[in-house]
Amino acid sequence: MSADAWAPRRFWTRAEVREAEGGHAVTLDGRPVRTPAKAPLVLPSRALAEAIAAEWDAQEDRVDPASMPFTRLSNTSLDRVGPQHGAVVAMIAEYGGADLTCYRAVTPATLARRQAEAWDPLLDWADATFGARLTPVAGVMHLAQPTEALARLTDAVSGQDPFRLTALADLVSISGSLVLGLAVAHRHLDAGAAWPLSRVDEDWQSEQWGRDDEAEAHAALKRADFLRAERMLALLDD
Repeated sequence: MSADAWAPRRFWTRAEVREAEGGHAVTLDGRPVRTPAKAPLVLPSRALAEAIAAEWDAQEDRVDPASMPFTRLSNTSLDRVGPQHGAVVAMIAEYGGADLTCYRAVTPATLARRQAEAWDPLLDWADATFGARLTPVAGVMHLAQPTEALARLTDAVSGQDPFRLTALADLVSISGSLVLGLAVAHRHLDAGAAWPLSRVDEDWQSEQWGRDDEAEAHAALKRADFLRAERMLALLDD
């Protein structure tokens, strides 16, 4: 039996957004949508609720969860991130201790220069914005970052509500950089400009050894998820 046969059928005619206690709910023919954990799917902004309603309205005969990213992200926010807020904060903040932007090539000089041009301004921004000065490291050996800097970056993460924390988690885990993720979340950079900054090493390798179609296809999927995380933040702020 095909995977499609196991997908639930569309059973509703219309998805709508309605006011609800604590925010905005999505309903299917008047019945509220719930998360997999059976919590009411109540969104903090109308724009996000409308985006989710549009995902449900776009479903055809069979429901395709892969085509409903904002529903998935919001379910994660309510079912997992909210109840485990402290643990999620710790997981995201941990990236600061080995941030992508801190690990620099010694040779070749062209790569080292490219990394410095891309990443030094980000480290300066984190210092100016959060008082968190991270130290670049030559090579790949781990160097413990200043405790105070890591604490201030952790504070910046912990101040996010579950929905924003969910989006930030994607920005950070996909890019490998807490600094870069925070820069997008704080609108210092848009995701389109931030993405190539997370790919300095990979792009340099491609220039030296040629393109890998499979790797590029995988990177394109990651880029789409990275841009979608920024879009979720924009919907939350709308």
